[in-house]
Amino acid sequence: MLRERVSNNIYVFTSDLYAQVTAGAVVTDAGAVLIDTLPFPAETREMADFIARACRPGVQYLILTHYHADHTYGAFLFPQADVVAHARCRSLLTQVGAPSLAATKAEVPELEEVTIRLPDITFDEGDMTLQLGGSLIRLIHTPGHTLDSVMVYVENDRVLFAADNVMPVPSIADGDIDVFRTSLRKVPDLQVENMVQGHGEVILRGEVRDIVQRSLDYLDTIDELVDEAVRSGKERAELTRVSIESCGLSRVPLNGLVQQIHVANLLALYDRATTG
Repeated sequence: MLRERVSNNIYVFTSDLYAQVTAGAVVTDAGAVLIDTLPFPAETREMADFIARACRPGVQYLILTHYHADHTYGAFLFPQADVVAHARCRSLLTQVGAPSLAATKAEVPELEEVTIRLPDITFDEGDMTLQLGGSLIRLIHTPGHTLDSVMVYVENDRVLFAADNVMPVPSIADGDIDVFRTSLRKVPDLQVENMVQGHGEVILRGEVRDIVQRSLDYLDTIDELVDEAVRSGKERAELTRVSIESCGLSRVPLNGLVQQIHVANLLALYDRATTG
């Protein structure tokens, strides 16, 4: 696990075990606020040990940016904290997350001890604000990657945890491409010094607008590409041969995983266009 300090009291933790997924901690005199966890208990315990040393009052709140396993599986290790999320996160963890975990445990022994932790505090309209130890933290509902996705903006430090709304390649296989565009356009309206992606490196202020525009351009490109494929009668399998480079992004980040995400995007769009 990699630990990085991005502000006086804000830390980012990046997994070495799965797809460079990130989590964060805002440390204050009154306690800590976590943003997501890491997927494997061993790395989340490293996070917990560090926070216990850095923040004597301990973790007060744990924000889940969305229900996906790689961001939520460590939540059970913070029983003293109130878990905060969008209301849809609670229902998705119950309906999708719990059955998926049960199936995954048979294949991944490292997850045997994991249990699903449901949110204690939820919101379902607009945004939500948390205040702790002088830090003002906004949860902004930004569906698109998933229905329950939120970004977390630490106003005092101008740090944005964009979660999986911003990644080296947008992922819409479990979401909605049109809604995703609307959510991404909220990012440049915020004053951001550092932006934490859901996977990958921290983005600095001067790069934020370019990163967002690159994601929007990519979504436009694959939308048009799949629309043309459907109209011209191409087979679904032909889309698996479309490279991410031809759609404007690099295949290098996340150890090449971005190409898999890219193909999943194309197939999801094709299936929706041909079955809807």
